[in-house]
Amino acid sequence: MLILHKNNNINGLMDADAIIIGAGACGLMCAVQAGFLGKKVILLEKGAQPGAKILISGGGRCNYTNLFASDEQFISGNKHFMKSAFTQWTVEDTINFFETYGITGKEKTLGQLFPDDKNAKDVVEVFTGLCRDMDQQIRCGAEVTDISANGEGYVVSYTKGGKSIQLQSNKVVITTGGLPIPKMGATDFALRLARKLGLKLVETAPALVPLTITGKDEEWYARLSGNTVFCEVSNDQISFEENLLFTHWGLSGPSILQISSYWRKGETINIDLLPGQNISELVEQERSHQGKNLLSTLFNRFYTRKFTEAMSKFLPVDKPVADLTKAEMELIHNTIHLFKVKPAGDKGYDKAEVMRGGIDTNELSSKTMECKKMPGLYFGGECVDVTGWLGGYNFQWAWASGYVIAQVL
Repeated sequence: MLILHKNNNINGLMDADAIIIGAGACGLMCAVQAGFLGKKVILLEKGAQPGAKILISGGGRCNYTNLFASDEQFISGNKHFMKSAFTQWTVEDTINFFETYGITGKEKTLGQLFPDDKNAKDVVEVFTGLCRDMDQQIRCGAEVTDISANGEGYVVSYTKGGKSIQLQSNKVVITTGGLPIPKMGATDFALRLARKLGLKLVETAPALVPLTITGKDEEWYARLSGNTVFCEVSNDQISFEENLLFTHWGLSGPSILQISSYWRKGETINIDLLPGQNISELVEQERSHQGKNLLSTLFNRFYTRKFTEAMSKFLPVDKPVADLTKAEMELIHNTIHLFKVKPAGDKGYDKAEVMRGGIDTNELSSKTMECKKMPGLYFGGECVDVTGWLGGYNFQWAWASGYVIAQVL
């Protein structure tokens, strides 16, 4: 149970230059960068090991940044908030940092950088190794129960191994992440603390998350489970061209994860199942050369046989293209290029990559991430209302926000 109150018993003897709560991507970067500046920090991590979410990212390979990362790929109530952090710590800085410690990036797709011959464990080891070298303490299994403050600093109380321990510092950094993947130790610590402080919060929700289909169409989607289609998925705000994956409960894959951050329950998503091409023109070409061919023959050039068969629910796939009527041609065009889906919901925080929303950026300094109402208290990473696209963007935000906080500890 988190409590925050005034404490008038601080004796002035500080245990560290800063106490960092949460040894994830942001907290680890903050600790290392503070160490480079000669500052001593103590990281308190509730879980059994540091960097738990890093370790599972990218299937254990860790897509640690994106070559194209800028403020344009982020959702926030203040689109300009992250500009300062991204100016202070750039993608090039991330690349150089990891190269310095033996991790060379290899671009996979769309600017995504993965370690070339290493993995997520090596990424975490960069930070834990540097923390050891600089005597930056990481205390795992430490659950913070209380933060108290007075004019001199903060007292952070936590339990570890059944014992209650207190630490004192002038600076406290909250990098406890968001709500996704509870089994990995996700916590609402930062949100609870913000509420107690009277800070404004932007409504939170799962983001980069698969979407579910229920009702009369549920069986149709389930039958296609495992099939992928390269498509353009869009709504009134944005569009993404990437793979879509059918599942037994709905839709997933990169394109769906991307659009999910912009989707709200009750809204319809548009899917172009053949982006960059015109199905009407392709059918006309087929008519001119192979009019006796079935529509399914044409479809099989672009889709799996299973997907083509499933499209028989909507289209005359077993009809020769030469025999298609004008109305059928229009139906084919609209179905392929304007396929509409109204998801029932999403798979929740268990399957979400990140959390949308969080601590309102108006409560923080964009230059330092310091809480305007509580000097010496900082929030960084996922708990802040800054949500990136799929593909290494959220790691870039974690590194950048951790870096800028370290500069002022």
